[in-house]
Amino acid sequence: MYPVLFKLGPLTVHTYGFCIAMGFLAALFYVSKTAQKKHINSEIVIDLCFYALVFGMIGGRLLYVILEWDTYENNLLEIFRIWNGGLVFYGGFIAALIFSWRYMKIKQLPVLKTLDILAPAVALAHGFGRIGCFFAGCCFGSQCELPWAVTFTHPLTLARPNIPLHPTQLYASVMNFTIFGILFWYSRRKPKEGAVAISYLLIYGLGRICIELFRGDDRGAVFLYVFSPAQAIGLFMISIGAILYWLIIKNSMNSQ
Repeated sequence: MYPVLFKLGPLTVHTYGFCIAMGFLAALFYVSKTAQKKHINSEIVIDLCFYALVFGMIGGRLLYVILEWDTYENNLLEIFRIWNGGLVFYGGFIAALIFSWRYMKIKQLPVLKTLDILAPAVALAHGFGRIGCFFAGCCFGSQCELPWAVTFTHPLTLARPNIPLHPTQLYASVMNFTIFGILFWYSRRKPKEGAVAISYLLIYGLGRICIELFRGDDRGAVFLYVFSPAQAIGLFMISIGAILYWLIIKNSMNSQ
């Protein structure tokens, strides 16, 4: 595809970084508007988003480098060239979640209400980010002969070149935009606090497990001889989400 969007003199704008930026701005707009409607300090929530982005990028890059260490052990400077692509969503998600939880406690934000605002925003930003993955070539799919298979030919692509592959990046992008739409619709129905965030865990976990079946890049060690690490984390997200959803229902029944 097109890893480089355009060049302006010495400035090179990479498509991956551009898509990440667009996703963050879209998520920021959504968070700002939604926080105001829910009477939560939007300035503090926006600050949280910026800090979470930094921690998420660090966590996502760190896990990617660990998984792809053979690529970086002889070229350590490449680790810091994050604009070329190469993030693991789960690494970024976990790092950002840990920081966000602590930050919300310090700033005395309502945790569940804030997470309900952030969950759709994460899906929205992730949808844009996966488009960036497509242009960079990372997170590519396995070989296939389907009519919509894509062949990466650019010399800078991170995908397997000159072979028709599943466009798993676009599968993931469509999935995330769909999750955003579902959560946005659900949030307008005034569910219990925390239900929107929990729904994200359930839907994303299931969707990620399915998309992993079509990935062609190295998925790491196999968990229990069946699941990739990403699928194992997806199962964990579903399990946690199911438990938390059950607790919400139980507490709701006890309060009636």
